[in-house]
Amino acid sequence: MPVNAVAAALILADKSDVRRSRVRNPDMASFDIHDRVNYSVKKSVLKINEEHTLIKLKLSVDTKYGSVMDYFEIFMGRMLLCRKAAEKLGLQFKLMINEQQLI
Repeated sequence: MPVNAVAAALILADKSDVRRSRVRNPDMASFDIHDRVNYSVKKSVLKINEEHTLIKLKLSVDTKYGSVMDYFEIFMGRMLLCRKAAEKLGLQFKLMINEQQLI
């Protein structure tokens, strides 16, 4: 559990950072699961609603490169941390992948 609001905000920013541009390996044939998942994310948006009650991570995943199951395999712990961090800030955390709400 985050100890304060600053730590909670930092956790949300850090743990929700998944995107194609993070992949440094140019050889797709040698991608590991982290490379595949990061490369598969075409768009990532983290937003707080106008009422300041909800923070939502919306991902657009190209399943040609990595599956939603791959995402959960390596990011489930991170998403649980995001949920706890959001709670510390008095927010509800939601995760949407390809327009489907998952958390």
